Amino acid sequence: MAKIKTIDLFAGCGGLTEGFAQTGLYETQACVEWESAQCQNLTKRLREKWAMLDADQRVIRFDIQRTEELLNGFSDPEYGESVGLERLVSGNLDLVIGGPPCQAYSIAGRIRDEHGMKNDYRNYLFESYLRVVEHFKPKAFVFENVPGLLSAKPDDIPIVELIQKQFADAGYVIMSDLHNAIIDVADYGVAQKRKRVIILGLRSDVYGDTAEELIEKFYKQVLPAFKVASPKTLRDAIGNLPALYPTGCVTTIDGRKTAHTISEGSVKNHISRFHNQRDIQLFSMLAEDIESGEEKYLSIEARKDLYTLHTGKTSNIHKYHVLRWDEPSTTIPAHLCKDGLRHIHPDSKQARTITVREAARIQSFPDDYEFIGAMTDQFKMIGNAVPPEFARRLGLAVGKLLFGF
Repeated sequence: MAKIKTIDLFAGCGGLTEGFAQTGLYETQACVEWESAQCQNLTKRLREKWAMLDADQRVIRFDIQRTEELLNGFSDPEYGESVGLERLVSGNLDLVIGGPPCQAYSIAGRIRDEHGMKNDYRNYLFESYLRVVEHFKPKAFVFENVPGLLSAKPDDIPIVELIQKQFADAGYVIMSDLHNAIIDVADYGVAQKRKRVIILGLRSDVYGDTAEELIEKFYKQVLPAFKVASPKTLRDAIGNLPALYPTGCVTTIDGRKTAHTISEGSVKNHISRFHNQRDIQLFSMLAEDIESGEEKYLSIEARKDLYTLHTGKTSNIHKYHVLRWDEPSTTIPAHLCKDGLRHIHPDSKQARTITVREAARIQSFPDDYEFIGAMTDQFKMIGNAVPPEFARRLGLAVGKLLFGF
């Protein structure tokens, strides 16, 4: 049976593409992403793992807002050259997947921004996604984003109302109440609490009167059938990785400083970011507080006070969190590129924040996905990614519902 032809928009380092590829059901025609580091990682992965020999052409680094050029080809001093999506997609496209950057919709992003992200251009990037969908007219699309999408109101107009109207005008049916489209990936084999809105859209002239019934079946029966019996814990995800202990001195490896031991194993990207002695002592104290059962720093106020005591600064949100061995991790965010203070390793003897590989495992990236480039970029792209294991199960569900697999 022929594979399902797919393109991935806002692809990042390829979490959705990776999971869909793992099903064996899909053929990726192209991926679009505007950040260079993400494109380099995705190109490498598609070429080395998935034998896409022309991955450097099929991974397009470009600004999706320039949709006509993206579709028809461009030559640009910043983005290079591409023949465009129209020439890369062979025959009829079956499915568009992806989701625009979530920062403009996220509750955390709105809290940090003095204008509540109302002036952020990323509020309307879904329109660029829609233009590509309108051009290719696939049978279906899968749109992923944060639950904050449902409450975002730039220009005092709910984004969700714009999405529902514009996709309907384009000839696609989606769920009427998207609050019922919120999924926690912890239910789908990912060792992390991470809620996301998954919008399945069906082309009305293909599915006709059955579209709404199929969508309801997807959310109530087909996708839930791929849930796991019990959540995967942090221990399940990272418990067998080599321990990295403080050394009392600074070592440089591959141009990166670390104050912890170096893993002798073959696991890539498992190097502790550099921590000074003050932070090492603090991480050890916080993890030991959990291990001992004393739990003096469980309250948010206690951790905010601790942050002020150690740094002389104040914060509206708590800065420290120790992950728990026998629970799913808290959400892995792109903010890890700045610091890992809310993702402290639970072993007090290791006294550090999590590594790139630990973040990747919590996100369900396989160990043979080697991340390249600056560590900050690696943390960012992992935090922004759709967890591949969830994407795999999502891909199986979509394939079963719509394509008879």
